[in-house]
Amino acid sequence: MDRRRFCTCALLLAVWATGSLAAGRSSARVAAGTKWATPYHVQDTGQPGPTVLIVGGVHGNEPAGARAAAQIRHWPLTRGKLVVVPRANEPGLRANKRLMPTTTDRDLNRNFPRAADEEPRGELAAALWALVSRIRPDWCLDLHEGFGFRKQTRKTTGSSIIILPEPATKAQAERMLEAANATVADEDKKLVLLRGPARGSLARAVGEWLGAHAMIVETTYGGQPLSLRTRQHRLMVHRLLIDLGMISCGPDVMMPLRRRRGEIRVALYDSTGTGPGPRILDGKLRGAEGVRLARIGPAAILTGALSQFDVLIIPGGSASRQAKAITREGREGIRRFVRNGGGYWGSCAGAYLAASNYSWSLRILDADVIDRSHWKRGKGTVRIELTAEGRRVLGDRQGLVDIRYANGPLLAPAERPEIPDFTALARYRTEINKAGAPEGVMIDTPAIAAGRWGRGRVVVTSAHPEYTRGLEPMVRRLVRWAAGQQDGVAPN
Repeated sequence: MDRRRFCTCALLLAVWATGSLAAGRSSARVAAGTKWATPYHVQDTGQPGPTVLIVGGVHGNEPAGARAAAQIRHWPLTRGKLVVVPRANEPGLRANKRLMPTTTDRDLNRNFPRAADEEPRGELAAALWALVSRIRPDWCLDLHEGFGFRKQTRKTTGSSIIILPEPATKAQAERMLEAANATVADEDKKLVLLRGPARGSLARAVGEWLGAHAMIVETTYGGQPLSLRTRQHRLMVHRLLIDLGMISCGPDVMMPLRRRRGEIRVALYDSTGTGPGPRILDGKLRGAEGVRLARIGPAAILTGALSQFDVLIIPGGSASRQAKAITREGREGIRRFVRNGGGYWGSCAGAYLAASNYSWSLRILDADVIDRSHWKRGKGTVRIELTAEGRRVLGDRQGLVDIRYANGPLLAPAERPEIPDFTALARYRTEINKAGAPEGVMIDTPAIAAGRWGRGRVVVTSAHPEYTRGLEPMVRRLVRWAAGQQDGVAPN
């Protein structure tokens, strides 16, 4: 099913209709032709207004700022100019290393001018400084992350905004903190205002030598999901751009209005109740041809952000904890998303969540979990066999297929009249029955099942193709089928 009919959000649709997307957009590269080359993006409305510079990924082990900047660059402006460098330290981000590899001046955020007549140190800092000096921003936000929470320890600047002590910058930073802190229930994790960006940092150099309102905006990567940290960055940047009268959209816009031909937009749940699945799936899908992926958490689900996507993936972990975190209202939002034509892939815990016989179930697949008292039956490699329909959807794999299993649900038809019957795409041919689980129950139950809910598609994997080397094509086919770009499983 073609999901392009889903709008990014009502506000963006209104902006589109009024023609303010006529803004000039362009992209180029900083340090082009070098190993440090990285894109930057300019959106210029041609209407009087401030110039705002957003930089992410200066430190390579701080991905939230880079992801937030990559999303923010698509927000349509109503006035002024927005310049975004999403991935300033591209080699560091690829290696997940804070510092710049293979160079003497390794900390990019200490390489900018410390005096008005001082040159930046290193090829990348020089290229970035040339860009900043040329555009001369009115506001500069450098998006970072710390390992802990500043309110809990002075050893980190995590969860803070760091400014030069200037009244207008301070007042705006306080409003940005208010926007983020409104979403933080734990008082010890709230963001705070700090003064004095480090000497040699981009923010300090832009503030001191170019006269901009400049700040370092920090979230905390320790113990917090990437979707939450990315959203905190979006919330704070959103507050600034709203106050400057530059945008009218909401903070949970993660996808551009215009999509590439054949593109599949995937929302990957990564919050409470997940294990390593989000990291593994992110790595396997982010580079897949035609896939545009964003991490999503409960708050964005509640604001209706799923309307921007074609497929929602709920990975393994604890389904009951996922359901509680998403909340009843959020679960209804997922049901509405699928009913209106969205795709759903639930892996292990996500399969439990999709089923029909728990109080917190989504009830989007006509399946009951059986032998519930032995849900913790063990982990290991089992063998599955694709059905004829499974070979049509997932690839023509003959014989038995090894796959990773970790306490996934055993499924049986629920026979609920309001939900179409599911189709087994694969069945277990071997089993794991530890911790007193009875022998033989797992054999022949569906390892992979697919069905329809409303106008949408639902597929669940009791086992973990995403954890299993060699099953990467199956992972991509699962996403394509859920998005309506792969045939198979006719509606009942």
